[in-house]
Amino acid sequence: MGSATREALAGARNALASTSAKDGLVLGEELFEAGRILGNSASLRAALADPAVAPESKTALVVKLFAALTAPAKEVLSTVVASRWSTQNDLLAGLEELGIRAIARSVPAGTSIEDDLFAFGSAVTSNAELELAVGSKLGTNEAKAALVTALLGRSASKHSIAIVRHLVQQPRGRRIAELLRSAATTVADEASLAIASVTSASPLSAAQLERLGEGLAAKYGRGIRLNHTVDPSIIGGVRVQIGDDVIDGTVSTRLTQLRLQLAG
Repeated sequence: MGSATREALAGARNALASTSAKDGLVLGEELFEAGRILGNSASLRAALADPAVAPESKTALVVKLFAALTAPAKEVLSTVVASRWSTQNDLLAGLEELGIRAIARSVPAGTSIEDDLFAFGSAVTSNAELELAVGSKLGTNEAKAALVTALLGRSASKHSIAIVRHLVQQPRGRRIAELLRSAATTVADEASLAIASVTSASPLSAAQLERLGEGLAAKYGRGIRLNHTVDPSIIGGVRVQIGDDVIDGTVSTRLTQLRLQLAG
């Protein structure tokens, strides 16, 4: 991420923070829709990302094109386009992040978007046909969004469904598993949490997961939300990933390292 994008994103987050959290679902969906419109128009995207164009001109263009949006959405979108972004894709990524954060702020107590995203990701990646259906470039956005609604309609919150529907419509070259991990990380960060993906050869008890979570929270200085996956192929031990940090204590990895040492 370039320095221009970091500054633009910081300003956009401040603009988002000034909006009402209770209207976050509507705001998030409007930002998603604006992002898809920009993503489908190379000329519009180029104009709004061009540093040579005056911020006032960009803001005026957005207000005209997106006149039907609510006032909070136009305010945030105006801040986004008035800022300088390192690349056009960064602008789209910024809108996506802001939409996710807006929705995350409006989630009622007891609802976990991260759990919904994790469950959907597990279901999709374990079914090649389903993964192809939501990730294929041949399918229409409408069909993908409808499939997500059909799959999640009874089990997930409307907040989670809104996020996943957008992700499958504008993947920007990313696979579904990456899309969901990134979204879950953003949701957790909005709540000042970090997500730890934990993989073990056999199920861990509630007490073991609690101790692991406490240890990670102490190490990283923030609350931890655990996503636990069982994978017998690792033979034994535990693998933990938080962002780019990986703690790999699995038997399979140690055996691989040993084989490499012997081969060398």
